Amino acid sequence: MRVQLPTGTGNNGLSKFGCDQSGTCHLVNYKYPANGASTNYMYGIIPGFSNGVEAGASINAAPSPPAINDSVTVVYADYNFPLSQYNAQFSNLNGNVLSLTTSSAPYPPLINSSGGIQQGDIIMVTGGGITAVGEVTNLSASGTGGTSSATGTLDFANGDPLNLNQSAAQLGNLAQVAAATGINTNVTSVVRLYVVTYYLTTSTAAYAGAPQTVRLMRQVNGLTPVPVADDIINLQFAFDTYNSANGALDANQPNPIGVGESPNNIQKINLVLMGQSINNWGNKSQNLYLATDISARNMSFRNSYD
Repeated sequence: MRVQLPTGTGNNGLSKFGCDQSGTCHLVNYKYPANGASTNYMYGIIPGFSNGVEAGASINAAPSPPAINDSVTVVYADYNFPLSQYNAQFSNLNGNVLSLTTSSAPYPPLINSSGGIQQGDIIMVTGGGITAVGEVTNLSASGTGGTSSATGTLDFANGDPLNLNQSAAQLGNLAQVAAATGINTNVTSVVRLYVVTYYLTTSTAAYAGAPQTVRLMRQVNGLTPVPVADDIINLQFAFDTYNSANGALDANQPNPIGVGESPNNIQKINLVLMGQSINNWGNKSQNLYLATDISARNMSFRNSYD
Protein backbone atom coordinates (compact mmCIF):
# COMPACT_ATOMS: atom_id res chain seq x y z
CA MET A 1 0.00 0.00 0.00
CA ARG A 2 1.21 3.48 -0.85
CA VAL A 3 -0.99 6.58 -1.07
CA GLN A 4 0.26 9.95 -2.23
CA LEU A 5 -0.38 12.69 0.34
CA PRO A 6 -0.54 16.41 -0.57
CA THR A 7 2.41 17.45 -2.69
CA GLY A 8 3.37 19.75 -5.54
CA THR A 9 2.64 23.45 -5.98
CA GLY A 10 0.53 24.85 -3.16
CA ASN A 11 1.31 22.25 -0.50
CA ASN A 12 2.21 23.49 2.98
CA GLY A 13 4.49 20.73 4.22
CA LEU A 14 4.53 17.07 5.10
CA SER A 15 1.51 15.38 6.63
CA LYS A 16 1.63 13.97 10.17
CA PHE A 17 0.84 10.83 12.13
CA GLY A 18 0.96 10.10 15.85
CA CYS A 19 -0.76 13.43 16.64
CA ASP A 20 -4.10 14.13 18.35
CA GLN A 21 -6.77 16.84 18.10
CA SER A 22 -4.99 19.06 20.62
CA GLY A 23 -2.08 19.33 18.18
CA THR A 24 0.20 17.25 20.40
CA CYS A 25 2.47 14.93 18.43
CA HIS A 26 3.63 12.03 20.57
CA LEU A 27 6.77 11.07 18.65
CA VAL A 28 9.86 13.10 17.93
CA ASN A 29 9.62 12.25 14.23
CA TYR A 30 5.94 12.45 13.36
CA LYS A 31 5.93 13.25 9.65
CA TYR A 32 5.51 10.75 6.83
CA PRO A 33 8.94 9.63 5.66
CA ALA A 34 10.77 10.66 2.54
CA ASN A 35 12.35 7.64 0.85
CA GLY A 36 14.52 8.74 -2.05
CA ALA A 37 12.34 10.72 -4.44
CA SER A 38 9.15 9.44 -2.78
CA THR A 39 7.98 12.35 -0.65
CA ASN A 40 4.90 12.50 1.60
CA TYR A 41 3.61 9.00 0.96
CA MET A 42 1.41 7.02 3.35
CA TYR A 43 2.76 3.47 3.50
CA GLY A 44 1.08 0.39 4.95
CA ILE A 45 3.90 0.10 7.50
CA ILE A 46 6.08 2.95 8.73
CA PRO A 47 9.13 1.91 10.79
CA GLY A 48 10.13 4.21 13.64
CA PHE A 49 13.75 3.30 14.29
CA SER A 50 14.99 4.90 17.53
CA ASN A 51 11.78 6.93 17.62
CA GLY A 52 9.87 4.95 20.18
CA VAL A 53 9.56 7.09 23.32
CA GLU A 54 7.31 10.13 23.62
CA ALA A 55 9.21 13.43 23.57
CA GLY A 56 12.48 11.50 23.18
CA ALA A 57 12.57 10.69 26.89
CA SER A 58 15.00 8.12 28.28
CA ILE A 59 13.83 5.00 30.09
CA ASN A 60 15.89 4.52 33.25
CA ALA A 61 15.09 0.81 33.61
CA ALA A 62 15.95 -0.09 30.01
CA PRO A 63 18.76 -2.63 29.55
CA SER A 64 22.33 -1.40 29.80
CA PRO A 65 23.93 -0.28 27.59
CA PRO A 66 20.87 1.88 26.79
CA ALA A 67 18.60 -0.04 24.47
CA ILE A 68 17.13 1.47 21.34
CA ASN A 69 13.38 1.95 21.57
CA ASP A 70 11.38 1.96 18.37
CA SER A 71 7.86 2.80 17.31
CA VAL A 72 5.84 1.38 14.46
CA THR A 73 2.86 2.73 12.52
CA VAL A 74 0.52 0.44 10.60
CA VAL A 75 -2.22 1.52 8.19
CA TYR A 76 -5.23 -0.60 7.27
CA ALA A 77 -8.81 -0.21 6.08
CA ASP A 78 -11.77 -0.52 8.43
CA TYR A 79 -14.48 -2.68 6.89
CA ASN A 80 -16.45 -3.13 10.13
CA PHE A 81 -18.34 0.15 9.95
CA PRO A 82 -20.30 0.00 6.66
CA LEU A 83 -19.33 3.40 5.30
CA SER A 84 -19.25 1.81 1.84
CA GLN A 85 -23.06 1.40 1.97
CA TYR A 86 -23.46 5.16 1.60
CA ASN A 87 -23.46 6.98 -1.74
CA ALA A 88 -20.75 9.61 -1.39
CA GLN A 89 -20.52 12.80 -3.44
CA PHE A 90 -18.35 15.90 -3.19
CA SER A 91 -20.33 19.12 -2.77
CA ASN A 92 -17.59 21.31 -4.23
CA LEU A 93 -14.33 21.07 -6.14
CA ASN A 94 -12.27 21.94 -3.06
CA GLY A 95 -13.02 18.44 -1.78
CA ASN A 96 -13.74 19.73 1.71
CA VAL A 97 -17.35 18.47 2.02
CA LEU A 98 -18.43 14.90 1.29
CA SER A 99 -22.20 14.31 1.29
CA LEU A 100 -23.47 10.84 2.19
CA THR A 101 -26.87 9.44 1.29
CA THR A 102 -28.58 6.05 1.26
CA SER A 103 -30.91 4.79 -1.47
CA SER A 104 -32.40 1.48 -0.37
CA ALA A 105 -32.92 -0.80 2.63
CA PRO A 106 -31.32 -2.26 4.62
CA TYR A 107 -29.92 1.11 5.66
CA PRO A 108 -26.54 1.44 7.36
CA PRO A 109 -26.25 3.01 10.83
CA LEU A 110 -25.74 6.74 11.16
CA ILE A 111 -22.15 7.78 10.66
CA ASN A 112 -21.96 9.19 14.20
CA SER A 113 -23.40 6.08 15.86
CA SER A 114 -21.40 3.85 18.20
CA GLY A 115 -18.30 2.63 16.37
CA GLY A 116 -18.88 5.21 13.65
CA ILE A 117 -16.86 8.13 12.37
CA GLN A 118 -15.24 10.62 14.76
CA GLN A 119 -13.54 13.96 14.36
CA GLY A 120 -9.92 13.12 13.67
CA ASP A 121 -10.65 9.97 11.68
CA ILE A 122 -8.93 9.45 8.33
CA ILE A 123 -11.08 8.71 5.28
CA MET A 124 -9.77 7.33 1.98
CA VAL A 125 -11.74 8.28 -1.12
CA THR A 126 -11.32 6.90 -4.64
CA GLY A 127 -12.87 8.44 -7.72
CA GLY A 128 -11.90 9.18 -11.31
CA GLY A 129 -9.01 6.73 -10.98
CA ILE A 130 -7.43 8.76 -8.16
CA THR A 131 -7.14 7.91 -4.45
CA ALA A 132 -6.53 10.40 -1.65
CA VAL A 133 -7.12 10.69 2.09
CA GLY A 134 -8.41 13.41 4.38
CA GLU A 135 -8.91 14.01 8.09
CA VAL A 136 -12.48 14.55 9.32
CA THR A 137 -12.75 17.97 10.98
CA ASN A 138 -16.54 17.93 11.51
CA LEU A 139 -19.48 15.65 10.75
CA SER A 140 -23.25 15.61 10.91
CA ALA A 141 -25.92 12.94 10.49
CA SER A 142 -29.69 12.75 10.15
CA GLY A 143 -32.28 10.01 9.97
CA THR A 144 -32.25 6.88 12.06
CA GLY A 145 -30.44 4.25 10.01
CA GLY A 146 -31.28 0.57 10.05
CA THR A 147 -34.98 0.62 9.19
CA SER A 148 -35.09 4.07 7.60
CA SER A 149 -32.83 6.26 5.54
CA ALA A 150 -29.63 7.82 6.86
CA THR A 151 -27.72 10.80 5.53
CA GLY A 152 -24.67 12.71 6.64
CA THR A 153 -21.80 14.98 5.75
CA LEU A 154 -18.07 14.75 6.40
CA ASP A 155 -16.05 17.97 6.47
CA PHE A 156 -12.36 18.10 5.58
CA ALA A 157 -11.35 21.68 6.42
CA ASN A 158 -7.84 22.96 5.83
CA GLY A 159 -5.58 23.36 8.84
CA ASP A 160 -6.41 19.94 10.29
CA PRO A 161 -4.04 18.58 12.98
CA LEU A 162 -2.63 15.90 10.64
CA ASN A 163 -2.08 18.34 7.75
CA LEU A 164 -3.89 16.06 5.28
CA ASN A 165 -6.57 18.49 4.07
CA GLN A 166 -4.54 20.73 1.78
CA SER A 167 -7.04 21.78 -0.86
CA ALA A 168 -4.54 24.13 -2.53
CA ALA A 169 -1.96 21.39 -3.14
CA GLN A 170 -1.42 20.32 -6.73
CA LEU A 171 -1.64 16.56 -6.08
CA GLY A 172 -2.51 14.03 -3.40
CA ASN A 173 -5.56 15.70 -1.87
CA LEU A 174 -9.33 15.25 -1.93
CA ALA A 175 -9.63 18.24 -4.26
CA GLN A 176 -7.87 16.19 -6.94
CA VAL A 177 -10.41 13.38 -6.47
CA ALA A 178 -13.29 15.88 -6.60
CA ALA A 179 -11.96 17.36 -9.84
CA ALA A 180 -11.59 13.92 -11.43
CA THR A 181 -15.05 12.73 -10.27
CA GLY A 182 -17.06 15.92 -10.53
CA ILE A 183 -19.40 17.39 -7.94
CA ASN A 184 -22.72 15.71 -7.13
CA THR A 185 -21.42 12.49 -8.70
CA ASN A 186 -20.89 9.29 -6.75
CA VAL A 187 -17.25 8.51 -6.00
CA THR A 188 -16.03 4.96 -6.56
CA SER A 189 -15.38 4.10 -2.92
CA VAL A 190 -15.07 5.63 0.53
CA VAL A 191 -13.58 3.84 3.54
CA ARG A 192 -12.18 4.75 6.93
CA LEU A 193 -8.49 4.04 7.48
CA TYR A 194 -6.88 3.21 10.77
CA VAL A 195 -3.42 4.75 11.09
CA VAL A 196 -2.20 3.13 14.31
CA THR A 197 1.05 4.02 16.09
CA TYR A 198 2.57 2.01 18.95
CA TYR A 199 5.16 3.69 21.16
CA LEU A 200 6.27 4.06 24.80
CA THR A 201 5.58 6.92 27.17
CA THR A 202 7.03 7.66 30.60
CA SER A 203 5.86 9.45 33.72
CA THR A 204 7.21 9.97 37.23
CA ALA A 205 4.98 10.54 40.25
CA ALA A 206 5.27 13.89 42.01
CA TYR A 207 6.62 12.58 45.31
CA ALA A 208 10.37 12.17 45.79
CA GLY A 209 11.91 8.85 44.89
CA ALA A 210 8.92 7.63 42.91
CA PRO A 211 9.79 5.02 40.28
CA GLN A 212 9.42 5.83 36.62
CA THR A 213 6.25 4.39 35.06
CA VAL A 214 6.55 3.26 31.45
CA ARG A 215 3.56 2.43 29.28
CA LEU A 216 2.99 0.96 25.85
CA MET A 217 0.61 3.31 24.04
CA ARG A 218 -1.68 2.98 21.01
CA GLN A 219 -2.62 6.09 19.06
CA VAL A 220 -5.17 5.94 16.18
CA ASN A 221 -5.65 8.52 13.41
CA GLY A 222 -5.95 11.96 15.04
CA LEU A 223 -7.49 10.64 18.26
CA THR A 224 -6.29 10.65 21.87
CA PRO A 225 -3.76 7.86 22.64
CA VAL A 226 -4.79 5.07 24.99
CA PRO A 227 -2.56 2.83 27.16
CA VAL A 228 -2.12 -0.81 26.18
CA ALA A 229 0.13 -2.14 28.95
CA ASP A 230 2.16 -0.83 31.87
CA ASP A 231 5.81 -1.59 32.65
CA ILE A 232 6.97 -2.22 29.06
CA ILE A 233 10.51 -0.82 29.22
CA ASN A 234 11.91 -1.79 25.84
CA LEU A 235 10.32 -2.01 22.37
CA GLN A 236 12.28 -2.95 19.25
CA PHE A 237 11.35 -3.82 15.67
CA ALA A 238 13.25 -5.25 12.71
CA PHE A 239 11.87 -5.83 9.25
CA ASP A 240 12.31 -8.39 6.49
CA THR A 241 12.18 -6.45 3.24
CA TYR A 242 12.05 -7.46 -0.40
CA ASN A 243 15.02 -6.04 -2.30
CA SER A 244 13.57 -5.04 -5.66
CA ALA A 245 17.05 -4.54 -7.13
CA ASN A 246 18.22 -8.15 -6.78
CA GLY A 247 15.02 -10.03 -5.89
CA ALA A 248 16.45 -11.15 -2.54
CA LEU A 249 15.09 -10.90 0.99
CA ASP A 250 16.93 -8.50 3.31
CA ALA A 251 16.23 -9.93 6.76
CA ASN A 252 16.16 -8.19 10.15
CA GLN A 253 16.61 -4.62 9.01
CA PRO A 254 16.13 -2.38 12.08
CA ASN A 255 16.15 0.78 9.97
CA PRO A 256 15.05 -0.10 6.43
CA ILE A 257 14.41 3.50 5.38
CA GLY A 258 17.88 4.47 6.60
CA VAL A 259 19.51 1.96 4.23
CA GLY A 260 17.36 2.96 1.25
CA GLU A 261 14.67 0.26 1.52
CA SER A 262 11.09 1.26 0.73
CA PRO A 263 8.50 0.64 3.47
CA ASN A 264 6.33 -0.66 0.64
CA ASN A 265 8.61 -3.70 0.39
CA ILE A 266 8.27 -4.85 4.00
CA GLN A 267 7.13 -8.46 4.18
CA LYS A 268 7.60 -9.41 7.83
CA ILE A 269 7.85 -7.56 11.14
CA ASN A 270 10.06 -8.93 13.91
CA LEU A 271 9.10 -7.65 17.36
CA VAL A 272 10.89 -7.79 20.71
CA LEU A 273 9.58 -6.18 23.88
CA MET A 274 10.68 -6.30 27.50
CA GLY A 275 8.34 -6.14 30.47
CA GLN A 276 9.32 -5.35 34.03
CA SER A 277 7.69 -6.64 37.22
CA ILE A 278 5.48 -4.20 39.11
CA ASN A 279 7.26 -4.89 42.41
CA ASN A 280 11.02 -4.40 42.46
CA TRP A 281 11.79 -5.89 45.91
CA GLY A 282 14.27 -3.13 46.59
CA ASN A 283 16.43 -3.14 43.48
CA LYS A 284 15.67 -6.63 42.23
CA SER A 285 13.04 -6.17 39.53
CA GLN A 286 12.39 -9.11 37.26
CA ASN A 287 12.42 -8.51 33.52
CA LEU A 288 11.17 -10.69 30.71
CA TYR A 289 11.74 -10.46 26.97
CA LEU A 290 9.02 -11.58 24.56
CA ALA A 291 9.67 -12.00 20.85
CA THR A 292 7.46 -12.78 17.86
CA ASP A 293 7.18 -12.06 14.15
CA ILE A 294 4.23 -11.08 11.98
CA SER A 295 3.73 -11.55 8.26
CA ALA A 296 2.41 -8.27 6.90
CA ARG A 297 -1.01 -8.83 5.37
CA ASN A 298 -1.22 -8.04 1.63
CA MET A 299 2.51 -7.26 1.55
CA SER A 300 4.10 -10.69 1.87
CA PHE A 301 3.77 -11.77 -1.80
CA ARG A 302 6.06 -10.58 -4.56
CA ASN A 303 5.82 -11.80 -8.14
CA SER A 304 9.40 -12.32 -9.30
CA TYR A 305 8.23 -12.51 -12.91
CA ASP A 306 6.22 -9.31 -12.89
